[in-house]
Amino acid sequence: MQALTFGGVETITYLTVQDPSIIQSTDAIVQITMAGICGSDLHVYHGRETGLDKGTVMGHEFVGIIVETGEEVKKFHKGSRVLSPFTTSCGECYYCQIGLTCRCEKGNLFGWVQQGEGLHGAQAKYIRVPMADSTLVPLSNDLSEEKGLLLGDIFSTGYFCAENADANVKGVYAVIGCGPVGLMTVVAAKHLGAEKLFAIDNIPERLLKAKEFGAIPLNPNNTDIKDQVLKATNGRGADAVMEVVGSQDALRLAIDILRPGGTISSVGVHSAKHFSFSPVEAYDKNLVYTIGRCPARYYAEKLLKEEVVQRYAIEDIITHRFALQDGAKAYEVFDKKKDNCIKPVLLP
Repeated sequence: MQALTFGGVETITYLTVQDPSIIQSTDAIVQITMAGICGSDLHVYHGRETGLDKGTVMGHEFVGIIVETGEEVKKFHKGSRVLSPFTTSCGECYYCQIGLTCRCEKGNLFGWVQQGEGLHGAQAKYIRVPMADSTLVPLSNDLSEEKGLLLGDIFSTGYFCAENADANVKGVYAVIGCGPVGLMTVVAAKHLGAEKLFAIDNIPERLLKAKEFGAIPLNPNNTDIKDQVLKATNGRGADAVMEVVGSQDALRLAIDILRPGGTISSVGVHSAKHFSFSPVEAYDKNLVYTIGRCPARYYAEKLLKEEVVQRYAIEDIITHRFALQDGAKAYEVFDKKKDNCIKPVLLP
């Protein structure tokens, strides 16, 4: 089959690779109908996440149709339409039972092979899904591929971020970063009840989309962010800040605009070895700080049952569609934010 593979720093290679096959009796093979390129893929692309084997099939966002199942797969069959979270999960271990499916004792991240161990990714024609019954989620015929794709990662992550920020409590909130996850965080925070919500970014087109979703846009290129937040809160600072960038500068801004006793909810993928604020600053702020990977399998099911994803036009953030063979160009467009790119998808 054809696939996009990791060829080294800033090198995505379109290659013919071996078709995936059933290895365990709980596996399924999914024919991918739509795959996404995620901001965390860019961490690998730029070499900020090290250790990935060259030749690894990239990507962890996908929807598709099952074409083969192992003999122990009971919930799905050939022809089933499915979405997938970005990690596998067993559904039985302690972490799965408490809803922290992203830390499943048997789970793995799609698109991560290191020293020969791990799972190939979704930017390909087909993918092998271990523990299919507890990993995959049915995609009903009345739900679009686009919604299913976003539910498997970034919409779930945005909701997780907003929920950790207690965005259902009256107050003033801020989202730092209006990329795909940031925009989904805006949607989720407004859904949860955030009344005054600032969206912070320096790209006008993304701020415009955040405004469409109900946020107040702030651009650091033409306004003093801290001053604006303090003015809106009688000098206190935001009740919670949702940081979705994964950079030291974003985390520094978060604590600078946060009120004492406030919450920083961080879902940006951080690779720095140290925080950009000190333990003393955290202590003096009475800081509540939440950080970590979203348990997307848990949230995908929750948000479908509660009909949250069905209510909002989250698919509007998808700005570009590329054929799989144009994947290297897709990475470049997304990375450089060319042509006002917010979220690209791949069509195998």
